[in-house]
Amino acid sequence: MRVLVVEDELYMAEAIRDGLRLEAIAADIAGNGDTALELLDVNAYDIAVLDRDIPGPSGDTVARHIIASGSGMPILMLTAADRLDDKASGFELGADDYLTKPFDLKELVLRLRALGRRRVHSRPPVSEIADLRLDPFRREVYRGGRYVALTRKQFAVLEVLVEAEGGVISAEELLERAWDENADPFTNAVRITVSALRRRLGEPWVIATVPGVGYRIDAAAAPSAGDGGG
Repeated sequence: MRVLVVEDELYMAEAIRDGLRLEAIAADIAGNGDTALELLDVNAYDIAVLDRDIPGPSGDTVARHIIASGSGMPILMLTAADRLDDKASGFELGADDYLTKPFDLKELVLRLRALGRRRVHSRPPVSEIADLRLDPFRREVYRGGRYVALTRKQFAVLEVLVEAEGGVISAEELLERAWDENADPFTNAVRITVSALRRRLGEPWVIATVPGVGYRIDAAAAPSAGDGGG
């Protein structure tokens, strides 16, 4: 299990990380909201442990980012905000669990393992189209048996296209489903992300542009059975 610990008190963050490592749980630390968002964009985590009151974008903002990504990553809020109203707002935001400070590390471990088991039991199915294999649980993509490292945004875009099973997805729909609600509808982020995603996946290009309409996965781009890809 790999978790992201978002905590601005360095000594506490390091104590949590070291304690989790002793329990065979890998942990990365983010001391502020900006670092948390950066790590979420490049790494795949099983669970996020969020303090709500952190520098930069708040823990709530980070939680909204996780939820909007569609990853299904469980969120455990670990915070000093212990009023019932605080807990209610955390759960309403989308938190899966809520633990208040001070806390016992053993309890945190038990809660993380419970969240991990729950996620395993609700794993989404692996999708395959053309020579692509997309595992939404592990956040992994393979093309012709070759692992392809993608950013979180690239993965989100590819996931939408793969789910369409060859159908055309407009740039507007990609923007709505792979970005958050604050995305600028006039931005060229979709075009730039799709272009970068094509390069990551390699030739022959598996994402086709339908002029004036949008994008789709081109099943014909997969190598023929005689090519021995894999």
